Amino acid sequence: MERHIAHLDLDTFFVSVERLMNSKLNGQPVIIGGTADRGVVAACSYETRQFGVHSAMPMKLALRLCPQAVIVRGDYDAYSRYSKTVTDILTEAAPLVEKASIDEHYLDLSGMDKYFGCYKWLSELRHKVIKETGLPISFGLSINKTVSKIATGEAKPNGQINVLQGSEKPFLAPLPSKKIPMVGPKVYTTLRNMGLERIRTIQEMPVELMQAALGENGVTIWNKANGVDNSLVIPYTEQKSMSKNETFLRDTIDMDFLHRTLVKMVEDLSFDLRKQQRLTGCLAVTIKYSNFDTEMKQSRIPYTSSDKAITVKVLDLFKKLYSRRMLIRMLGVKFSDLVTGSYQISLFDDDKKDIALNRAMDNIRNRFGKEFITHAIIVKDAGQHT
Repeated sequence: MERHIAHLDLDTFFVSVERLMNSKLNGQPVIIGGTADRGVVAACSYETRQFGVHSAMPMKLALRLCPQAVIVRGDYDAYSRYSKTVTDILTEAAPLVEKASIDEHYLDLSGMDKYFGCYKWLSELRHKVIKETGLPISFGLSINKTVSKIATGEAKPNGQINVLQGSEKPFLAPLPSKKIPMVGPKVYTTLRNMGLERIRTIQEMPVELMQAALGENGVTIWNKANGVDNSLVIPYTEQKSMSKNETFLRDTIDMDFLHRTLVKMVEDLSFDLRKQQRLTGCLAVTIKYSNFDTEMKQSRIPYTSSDKAITVKVLDLFKKLYSRRMLIRMLGVKFSDLVTGSYQISLFDDDKKDIALNRAMDNIRNRFGKEFITHAIIVKDAGQHT
């Protein structure tokens, strides 16, 4: 059976939501993100991109490049609500939906071509999203995830492209090799140094040479350049979760210790999230008191895997939940509403130093193990209650 895989991406999603809430931003160069000196850009409009501004750029540099830009702090709760609305529309209509990030979805429409024209059906669905949410959205349709994602990028802003079966290689050939998913700045520099600036050149290169130069990643890049990708669309579900619980040897009301315990749980779970390339959209904190009464409080959050953003919310949930002033026997933290997605730092709250620290700590954990490095607050008086 011929595969029909669609990739849908909400155009400049954060900016588009802000413009729905404030029409004065329409047509203006908009930057969303932290406003502090060390803040970074979370998102920006097309009007600012022409000046060289891009996400994750230090705010100071962005304002030097585009001093006339309108700075918006951002409303991540609103972005999450709109994201859920779009997901609901898609899951109600399509047989198989994967939520790849807060603004991206994959749809598997295989088999539907027997009864509907997939491209026509998808076009109607895209216009339904636009009509019901007011948000611009683009899509690419092809036989696999890689080609569809690249096609979406070429369809923007607010457009659509159908790459027919058999035309994948000609479609990809003239594009820069940096368009291939998983090719970041460092890999792209390596490819350029090898003379592989265009996808066509990678297609014409023996796969053995790519493997010799870049290992297994080279083989993967070669396959993607040739339009080969057999990865499946993973159904979106709100049932997936991960959690950690800790029962203490002695019941306690030591707030410093309890806070350190929560921070450690978040640190471990967040690392697992990033390692699995997932994001969480819902947090829960559980308390078991010395009399064995158990209470739980949860809250939806913007999709993230950032230690800092999650820790702030978890500690806030604990503060609201703990009201009895009774000894605590057990604490638990749960992440749920997990979706597939690459590591997304909380750009509204994390500055450049936080981002670098998170990445450095992850690299050390991946190499030596999770217990090899931790935040200093967790180490203080460790083991006193466990």
